[in-house]
Order: sequence, then C-alpha cells, then structure tokens
Amino acid sequence: MSGHRPSSREKILTAASELADIVGPGNLSLDAVAQRAGVSKGGLLYNFPTKAKLLQALVQDYLKSFEDALEAEAAKRGDTTKNSLTAYIELSARECEQKQPSAAGVLAALAEDPDFLNPVRDFKRQLLDRLKSETTDTAKLMVAFLVIEGLRSMKLFDMDILHDDERNMALTYLLAEAATS
Repeated sequence: MSGHRPSSREKILTAASELADIVGPGNLSLDAVAQRAGVSKGGLLYNFPTKAKLLQALVQDYLKSFEDALEAEAAKRGDTTKNSLTAYIELSARECEQKQPSAAGVLAALAEDPDFLNPVRDFKRQLLDRLKSETTDTAKLMVAFLVIEGLRSMKLFDMDILHDDERNMALTYLLAEAATS
C-alpha cells in the first residue's frame, strides 16, 4: 500500500512555507519556490498565478492547521465548555513563543491585494463566535481573546516589549481564569 503522494499544489505550499520561514514572506520569490518544490515556474503559476495568491493560500493553509490543532488540543481534554478557551490560550501561547517572520510580507501582500486579510478576519470572527457559544462568561472570554490577539499582533509587528516573565504572568492568569469559566 503506497502512502499519500503530495500534489504539485501541496509541494508548492510546503516549499513556500519553508522558504518564508527562512527568508520571510516579503522576500519570497516564485522562482525559488518553484525550484524548491521541484516544479516548473509554469506549474507554479498554474496553481498560483501571482505571489499574492500564493501568500493567500499559505494563510488559508495556516488557518486550517491552526483550526485542526485547536480541535486536537480541545479533544485531548474531553471537550467540555472551558476546554476550547483553554486550548486556544495554550495553543496561541506556544505559537507566540516561536520565531515569527517579519510583517513585511503580510504588508506587501496587503498592498498588492487589499482583501488579503479577509480570510483571517473571517476565521477570527468564527473562532470568537465559537468560543462565545461554549462559555458562560463572555466578559472573561473577551478579555482572554483580546490579550491573546494583542500578543499575536505585538509579535507579528516585532513590537513585543514584554519580558518573558510578564508574558508568562498574563498567560498563567488567563489559563487560571479560563479554568473557572
């Protein structure tokens, strides 16, 4: 029995993600992505006609993997009402600890296509609505959501002024509050 053979599209997305981690999304070249993926530039352009479309697909791929990881994290806890919020906080905290690429790529893609962030905006709204439906304390949820999204934004724009102990204090507080929801 043979395993799953990745499609050209999957190879391209994997290569683009790896290169974006190395050089940053703003410095991503379609030629380098095609070479790393082992496809022709025409094959890349067939799947992603522009760099902006490729970056959009990377964002959508990321959102899907975040959603999958959130589901898996909540399922490990037995998926009671407070588990989705706790899973969101813990998953986001781990993600914020990882090295993030420069925001230049996001800003470049946004300049090329003003609708670039629409999938992110839609995802965040759906996530917030889901978390609201699973909690009894909406005010507590809103504070946790805004803190996490603030931490993400500070990280994305290289404006994270918090010391590790300050960030950990905030996250520990959020997790303790989520446990009492």
